[in-house]
Amino acid sequence: MPAIYLTEDDVRELLDVATAIPLIEAAFRSMSEGKANNVPRSRAFAKGIALHAMSAAAEYLGYVGWKVYTTTRRGARFHVGLSEIASGELVALIEGDYLGQVRTGSASGVATNHMAQTESRTVGVFGTGKQARTQLKAVCSVRRIERVEVYSRNAERREAFASEMAEYCGTRVVAVHSPQEAAREKDIVICATTSETPLFDGRDLDPGTHLNVVGSNYLTKAEIDIDTVRRADVIACDSIEACRREAGDFVAALEAGVTDWALMHELGDVVTGQETGRALPEQITLFKSVGLAIEDVAAAVHVYHRARAENFGRPCPF
Repeated sequence: MPAIYLTEDDVRELLDVATAIPLIEAAFRSMSEGKANNVPRSRAFAKGIALHAMSAAAEYLGYVGWKVYTTTRRGARFHVGLSEIASGELVALIEGDYLGQVRTGSASGVATNHMAQTESRTVGVFGTGKQARTQLKAVCSVRRIERVEVYSRNAERREAFASEMAEYCGTRVVAVHSPQEAAREKDIVICATTSETPLFDGRDLDPGTHLNVVGSNYLTKAEIDIDTVRRADVIACDSIEACRREAGDFVAALEAGVTDWALMHELGDVVTGQETGRALPEQITLFKSVGLAIEDVAAAVHVYHRARAENFGRPCPF
């Protein structure tokens, strides 16, 4: 049977955040249990372009896969390839932009469910782009959020984001005028920006806050400051190995001796109960995500099976 090609429109029809959260949780659980293997991202550069590649084996699902994408001044283009373990055959080639947004948001949904206070009701959001949308949707899928405050440097974009997300998430979303407003008195804070420098002063966080920090996957970029890391009682990474390569958010704190990799947890170990995501209500907890191929593979397998069952996609000529 030839592989099928699935477009962004196909993926939007076949996958949503609420569906993806348990899929991504199962991926982290399987990594912790040794039933899945993730290979961190590598990059190749030429003038005007970067090629990013990452892969994973999901033995528990019966598939291996990869995500490769290019970034240029014109933007990014993403593709996910999926192969069956039993035969080694390529079964699907999937456009991966929206899939990546959903899986990244869903990973934060998993972390929020295991690390944020159960009674979390308020959220601060930094960023108004594609990733911020699925981040907020995931948080609202695992907690009964009553009020969201969003900040970005562009007033027009944050107002538009507030209007759109209020309907999408079914809760009150308001735009605020300063970073301090978005960080203070929040149960959950989401950082999903392209900023190269910290977004707020870590001293503004209230005890009990949970943070999902997802915007940076370069060592030269940091959305949070040393004080945020210093105040975090529990830090979990989607992958410590991957974060060592890409989590710029920790560079300054590591150099200052504020934290150490040995003090951080794998999210998979939090999911399986080998590590504690939150011991006390007043603890500040932090989830750092750089994005993993195992998440792409887990989401892609779901998309592929639904596509076959519901006759989506078109045959590839191989």
